[in-house]
Amino acid sequence: MGKRAKVLKVVLDSYGSFLGMERGCFVVRDKDKKEKKYPLFESEIGEFRLHSGNWVSVGALNGIVFWEIPCVLLTGRGRPIGIVRSLEDSSHVSTRIAQYKSTEDGKLPAIAKQFVLSKLEGQNQVLSKYGLKRLDYSHFERVRKLEESDIRASRVKLTNIESVCSRNYFNQIFNMFYEFLRPKGRKGFKAFDKLNNILNLGYELLYWRVQIALLRAKLEPFLGYLHSPAWGKPSLVCDFVELYRFLIDDFVLEHSKSLEPRDFILKAEDFSSNRKGKREYLNGLKTRDFMKKLDAYFLSEVKIPRYRMGTKQELETLISEEAMLFAKYLRDEKPTWQPRIVELS
Repeated sequence: MGKRAKVLKVVLDSYGSFLGMERGCFVVRDKDKKEKKYPLFESEIGEFRLHSGNWVSVGALNGIVFWEIPCVLLTGRGRPIGIVRSLEDSSHVSTRIAQYKSTEDGKLPAIAKQFVLSKLEGQNQVLSKYGLKRLDYSHFERVRKLEESDIRASRVKLTNIESVCSRNYFNQIFNMFYEFLRPKGRKGFKAFDKLNNILNLGYELLYWRVQIALLRAKLEPFLGYLHSPAWGKPSLVCDFVELYRFLIDDFVLEHSKSLEPRDFILKAEDFSSNRKGKREYLNGLKTRDFMKKLDAYFLSEVKIPRYRMGTKQELETLISEEAMLFAKYLRDEKPTWQPRIVELS
């Protein structure tokens, strides 16, 4: 058996770099003309990340598409805004057909329950790790016993249980942070305070990894189970994010121990056509440090066996594999699907 090719991630995150294609190699040249080659048949390139401020040749883009290499486009500050896809990515219709049918054949309530139960299990792991009070077992029982033929009513009841548990959870873990970081409560979109904006950045980085994993599994990101379909909302992505959100919480809890008030900046931003507000963010240097360390965290190994081989795998691989196993379940190639939850160390 031959030696397995090393999986590489090629990142252009400094201004002035160039990505091209020459004689079967991807070539990266930085602004000082220093060159690095990535032969296609010597190393497996697992992903390209292309930040604004760099240059890419059409030949390199053709190679990325032809070899079906995931490619993420990011702003200069590192915010993911798009991916490069092949036209043939939409040719695997059997999975999407099975996904559409699953919303009508009785699978939807069971799948929605799995997302909620897995989220609560993950939150309990964080609470246990820091010696806090675990969520009451009765919440798990209410989810398991919920029987509702009306899909809309099921979603409302599951969401209500999830909301109650999340309030309890965040009320406890926020007390673990330094006082200068501690917010009054959890706030998502356009949060004002430091900590919620750090959490939201972490969730966003998780969000696009999940979305790429779902696309690679040929799933429809906008057709969810726990989160109802809505214009502009990739509801299946929102569902899958719930499986791993607690890992971001734990990462932020650990990362925040090294933060100080001087690591933040205050920005005035438009909240509407006639309203402005001031929001607190990590400064540019600390934002890049946070993203770099979170990238490394996604590449850390977790003690969950790969589907076909091995006793552990990288967290990023687990996310991709879970999406593929879910697709197999929808196609009736697996009798059941139960998300595998990472154990916190």
